[in-house]
Amino acid sequence: MSGHSKWAKIKRSKGAADKKRGKIFTRCIHEITVAVREGKSGDPDGNPRLRIAMDKARASNMPGDNIDRAIKRALGGDSDADRLEITYEGYGPGGAAVLVEVLTDNKNRTVSEVRHAFTRAGGSLGESGCVAYMFAKKGYLAILKENITEEKLYDVALEAGAGDIKDSGEIWEIFCEPGDFQNLELALKAITTVEESEIQMVANAEVQIAGKEAEQIVRLTESLEELDDVMNVWTNCDIADDGAAA
Repeated sequence: MSGHSKWAKIKRSKGAADKKRGKIFTRCIHEITVAVREGKSGDPDGNPRLRIAMDKARASNMPGDNIDRAIKRALGGDSDADRLEITYEGYGPGGAAVLVEVLTDNKNRTVSEVRHAFTRAGGSLGESGCVAYMFAKKGYLAILKENITEEKLYDVALEAGAGDIKDSGEIWEIFCEPGDFQNLELALKAITTVEESEIQMVANAEVQIAGKEAEQIVRLTESLEELDDVMNVWTNCDIADDGAAA
């Protein structure tokens, strides 16, 4: 997981740009709708995926009324319920593995847009299963070091199900199995502020990317995240700081 924090910073920076374009609210609504459909419930206490989607919406400054309306529409048969969840897989510059999670009502349109983004950035869209085995679904939480002592973090996090705790400069990054995510999140939020929490696809190992290839993989990720149907983009690359800045 050595390159995770650098990539997380890129994702957070990109998320801020998405807010300016107004797309983040649409994505939050899509995620809430799918969570309600999958969990067959509009109650976040009994629907962990909905709770995560709601937390993400609130973190993006989405008004509570908008969240409530999205849940009610989903329970009433919102049109988003007909959208398909699909994960596309491919290769980026430097051999980086890339997973693209989408929610679409037009598979042909979306795969064409995703393929074009890969090709334009010097990558290629692959077959199903070509890189998914390189990733594992994990719960992820980030806490500023200034908000908690190392001893307190380890005591609470390990007791609540954390599988790995990583020192990433200004933050602690905590990973766990998806089934332990809710308990771990509640335990940590009871003692400190959690800066980020979500279920991620975490790479089992990273590939080192620098120079022009680093710029290309950042460009590829940005192009993919700009697509309306794309919900998340995950990669296994470890980008040097100068490449991320470029």
